[in-house]
Amino acid sequence: MTPTTIIALYFIGATTMTLLVAPPVIKLLKRVKAGQNILGYVVQHESKAGTPTMGGIIFFLPILIFALIDRSPFALVATSLIIGFGTIGFLDDFIKIKFNRNLGLKAYQKIIGQVGLSIIAGFFVYKSKLIGGEINIPYAGAIDLKRGIIPFVVFVYVATTNSVNLTDGIDGLAGTTSLGYFVITGICLFLQYAKCDDVAYAKNLLSLVILCAVVSGSLVGYLAFNSSPAKVFMGDTGSLALGAGVATVAVFSKNPIFIFTSGITFVWSSISVIVQVVSFKTKGKRVFKMSPFHHHLEMCGMSETRICAIYLAVTLIFGALTVILQEGI
Repeated sequence: MTPTTIIALYFIGATTMTLLVAPPVIKLLKRVKAGQNILGYVVQHESKAGTPTMGGIIFFLPILIFALIDRSPFALVATSLIIGFGTIGFLDDFIKIKFNRNLGLKAYQKIIGQVGLSIIAGFFVYKSKLIGGEINIPYAGAIDLKRGIIPFVVFVYVATTNSVNLTDGIDGLAGTTSLGYFVITGICLFLQYAKCDDVAYAKNLLSLVILCAVVSGSLVGYLAFNSSPAKVFMGDTGSLALGAGVATVAVFSKNPIFIFTSGITFVWSSISVIVQVVSFKTKGKRVFKMSPFHHHLEMCGMSETRICAIYLAVTLIFGALTVILQEGI
């Protein structure tokens, strides 16, 4: 079979599997009363209290099956990182549900887990003969960070996973923007694969393209149940796992620039929170009605569906920029 056929089959398989797995998982989450607690200050979401959360486990199965079929170091490590970050999120969600409160793991506990997994990712990248310390700079070539790649990777993973987590604030938003990211990134990596002369590296690029296809298919199936009004929330279980996936396909392909282009909405979520906090701490004034920015749009009267559409449009526009930059890699 041709690579495009293989990629298509993975996408179709992941979508189908997610559509089949989601209903019984949602039913199970309802049975065990894994309902979402809504933060007191997010009054516009009060009606969503009790909606099943931890739905991120729905797209774990397709990703695990991909790793078992592929079995390359890239696939196994990538999947381990995705499931690892998802497990941190699962523990956070579980504690919230178990003790019926808005806060799960303490901030330092989350950070310790995230940094620990990120260090593992950093050492894997540094020790890999196919990656090492290199990152691609469009139209400038590759630069070698040498050992500096380890702290760089740690920063990328921690920042990205938390940025995707911040974006998961309304029905379908994190899923929609992540879908746009993985589709665009998969296209870019396939273009890179098509012109790669290094057989070993090309094989690993193809593994990353397939991973993008699997996650994209999983998100298509998941969004059938998460689009407004959501029947299930992904919780930190899903958002941290997706964040790890976003970071992994960028870092393992030596293209962290993808996070700042196709992943611009994730970056903006973090920036909007930082701007809000700094402004309030220094001037006592809020820049936005609420942060992250999607909550500001909600408070301006915009529907969740429209916000998702705007965020997806921005993702695709910057995704087009990513494709253009790809020609310079």
